[in-house]
Formats: sequence, C-alpha cells, structure tokens
Amino acid sequence: MDIAILGTGLVGRTLAGRFAELGHTVTVGTRDPQATLARTGEGEFGDWAAQHRAVGIATFADAVGAAELVVNATNGGASLDVLALTGPHGLAGKVLMDVANPLDVTHGLPPTLFVKDTDSLGERIQRAYPAARVVKALNTVNAMVMAHPEVLPEPGTVFICGNNQDAKATVTTLLAELGHRDIIDLGDITGARGTEMMIPVWVRLWGALGGPAFNFKVVR
Repeated sequence: MDIAILGTGLVGRTLAGRFAELGHTVTVGTRDPQATLARTGEGEFGDWAAQHRAVGIATFADAVGAAELVVNATNGGASLDVLALTGPHGLAGKVLMDVANPLDVTHGLPPTLFVKDTDSLGERIQRAYPAARVVKALNTVNAMVMAHPEVLPEPGTVFICGNNQDAKATVTTLLAELGHRDIIDLGDITGARGTEMMIPVWVRLWGALGGPAFNFKVVR
C-alpha cells in the first residue's frame, strides 16, 4: 500500500519506519523537504532519514497525491492547517487515519483538550474534508506501542471509529499488521470524542507509572 505520513515528529517517524519495514511504500509529507532533511543532530529528521532510506519525503500535497492511505501524525493544534496544505481536493476519496490528539498546553501542564464532549478533532477533520474517509485510531497509545504493541507483556486494546465501513476495514487490517490483536470499533466518527477524552487519563497514568509504555485493556 502507498502510505503518506503527515508529520515528521516522533509519531510520524515511528509509524513511517514501521510501515516501511512491513513492505509498504511510505512517503513523509512536510512543508519543505530540503529544509526538513537539513535538520540534523540527535532526534532530528535528517539523521533519522539517513537511517531509513526506504522512506521518501515530499511536500504535503505530493505525498498525499500518490497515497492510498494518509496518516495524520501532526500536532493536533496544527492538524487542520497542515491538512489544508494538501490542496483543496488532495484528500478526496483517501482513507485518512487520524492519530492526533487535541492537546492544549497554553495553560501549562498537564495539557487540557481544546475540543471535547460535544465535538472532537476527528469530527472537525471530517467536516473540513467531507470527501475524505476519516478513521480515528491509535490515539490512545504512545508512538512505540502504536508501532510495536509487542513491547508490552500482554495485548492491550485499541479503538477505531469512522463513518465509512470500508475505510475502517482498511485501517483494521493495517493495525493487525502492526500486531494489534484487540481492535474495537466504536461506530461513527463521533466516537472520537471518547477516545480523545481518554488522553487526560493517559497523561496522568504516564506520571503515575513513570513512563508511556502502557495501554488500556478492555476485559470482557
């Protein structure tokens, strides 16, 4: 599958590298590919790219243009601005897997949510791009657990929601390739309200457990 990853941070890099390992054709989207590649040093994209030659890099519009599936791995507060750079029709018909969270750090830490209860980031993206097939997924785990759920001693639960059944089936298959075994479909895109509102609990758990290597598990 041709996959575009929007976002060059830890989440975007981790998913890009993993999908490439699994045999997918992966392109990371960014505003200025040359400037992004020029960023070097510990944790910078240029050094990461030198170690992941199979992953391409292009502008947001070019990355999305060739993709069957697009992953929104941007900062939630910038997601709509970044998606706008894909062009007016760039996302039409695409499966858009949204893993971002609407975190607001303007009032300090721990972060709050800039949308919740009666709306969600996933819904805002779907409204902004009605021809895209948005599926909220993987936003309740950190980057390493997204890509390598086997790092935990036992399987956890991940959630999906979206308005299009075929798009959810595509994302479910992709999550299974990553190694996720317990995938619960929460229904239409309004289910993103619930999974995004899990994040304040997730943040508190990080502090209580001393790190982000954990997951929720639905026992039934």
